Amino acid sequence: MSGKNANPVEAPESTLEADRVADYLRAHPDFFDAYEDVLSTLIAPGKWTGDRVVDFQKILLERRMSEIEEMRNCAMEVIETSRTNMSVQSRTHAAVLAVLGATDFDHLVHVVTEDLPLLLDVDVVILAFEAGGKPLAQLVSSNVRHIYEGAVDQLVGIDRDVRLLRDIDDDGTIFGGAAALVRSAAIARLRPGVVTPPGIVALGTRGNVFQPGQGTELITFLARVVESAVRRWQESPA
Repeated sequence: MSGKNANPVEAPESTLEADRVADYLRAHPDFFDAYEDVLSTLIAPGKWTGDRVVDFQKILLERRMSEIEEMRNCAMEVIETSRTNMSVQSRTHAAVLAVLGATDFDHLVHVVTEDLPLLLDVDVVILAFEAGGKPLAQLVSSNVRHIYEGAVDQLVGIDRDVRLLRDIDDDGTIFGGAAALVRSAAIARLRPGVVTPPGIVALGTRGNVFQPGQGTELITFLARVVESAVRRWQESPA
């Protein structure tokens, strides 16, 4: 008797091992996240059949495409940030040159309050000094605001040079008639001189341009230049 079933089919040991591997992968779906190098050694089938078969090649391709897209987005973000920083730096340099070019105090006030908004692409820039009981005669100007004594420390913060506000609620103390327009602001300290009282230079915008956490080096630099220019025209011998 030849016997068709003389050699019954038995599951080879390799199949059992494969089943264990498959069971393990199902129980640990994050396996390839920890062992990505294993993926490069796998051989994916060239053709898939069946309704419930997962196209492993497609999964790998989609994952790689997702990683590439994420890297592209990160690169674009770095490029855009660099462009923005270069623009802000260029605008600040132009503003500094304008301040240094002032020919007298009135011209300086005009540059700060009229020219800097355009150069820095903000809506309003103000120059203000603590008045105390009576403002200095040489600081009296329609474009110079006077704030109460101690206001600088309160507005900027003690031992701080710049304060950035994302949502400012100004009652007019800082920006006067433009207070309702300003939504975010940068307030920089102007340190007192021999006769010049403490003051501030404040930049205001109607958008969310300024917010805590941003770098303040350029604003601080601009404030130091304005401070020096004020002293130049207020404290130098006539």
